[in-house]
Amino acid sequence: MADKYLLRVTAGPSYDSSTHQVVAVNGPNSIHISSEQCTANINVRIQNYRGLPHGSPKSSPYFSSAPHTNDQYSIAFTMIPHKTISGNALVFGNDFDYPIKDRLPPGSGTALNIVRWAIDPGLDGDIYSDKPHLYGPLLSSINLLRVGDKVQGDKYEIPVTFHEDGISEGGLGEGEKVREEKGVPHDANQRKKWFLTEDKRKQWEWEAGRVYQGDFFNPYIDFNDFSLKLPGFSLSALGYIGKQDSLRYVLKNRDNGDVFFVVVFTLVPQGDVDETNANARSSEENKGKGSKGDDTYEPKEDDVD
Repeated sequence: MADKYLLRVTAGPSYDSSTHQVVAVNGPNSIHISSEQCTANINVRIQNYRGLPHGSPKSSPYFSSAPHTNDQYSIAFTMIPHKTISGNALVFGNDFDYPIKDRLPPGSGTALNIVRWAIDPGLDGDIYSDKPHLYGPLLSSINLLRVGDKVQGDKYEIPVTFHEDGISEGGLGEGEKVREEKGVPHDANQRKKWFLTEDKRKQWEWEAGRVYQGDFFNPYIDFNDFSLKLPGFSLSALGYIGKQDSLRYVLKNRDNGDVFFVVVFTLVPQGDVDETNANARSSEENKGKGSKGDDTYEPKEDDVD
């Protein structure tokens, strides 16, 4: 059944899909986002990728080196906030605009309990509500976090020295001092555990103008068939999804709802892609036929103002 779908990944500064760009998965170029909330570059990598745009690499060198040899996907970003935000306010996770409880596969509740117990204890939300959501504090949910220097001026331009390929935990320049002053552990797993405490998160600030890098990855989700493979437990949502259902990741301020960026993974039926391509070819052919005589067209007097 999985071969009847192709995966499409888009990213943008808001929930509005008209603001999104198609992500060149496993490609070398980042999606650039600039909004009132932040300036950001985003890279998405998916192992054994089968999707759009056509011709996308099936994998990335990212998956050939530790600690990513077993990972299935990565959402990596470089971000500069435009306003200072409490460390307790910025969250990362999934949400939906519509109920999904009638389409959740059997075992979803068990899977969620395993995720909270073994993978992300800071995860909170309700998948059975009218607007399902699962958010975790970015400080304790992001796998790798690197803190950089502040940029000069108010243009919020990401320095060319920053890229999302295989980032490591820690700090660059003044960023290392920022972490040390807050007592943040150097080890990624210890940092995640440290920030499970709310008081610790409230002592942290995502500073306006400072460069931050994050990488969110795991070996548990296979986006090619929307399956979840946890330790001792697995399930697939493929038989329960509707036409062009999506999984949406969002970075947002939970205190006021401000969205920083959104990444959407959508399974598109192969037939829809074929029809779109056919319509595009037909349109181009009609343009070609209609162009005959265009070179001899001359405006009449009434056509000229």
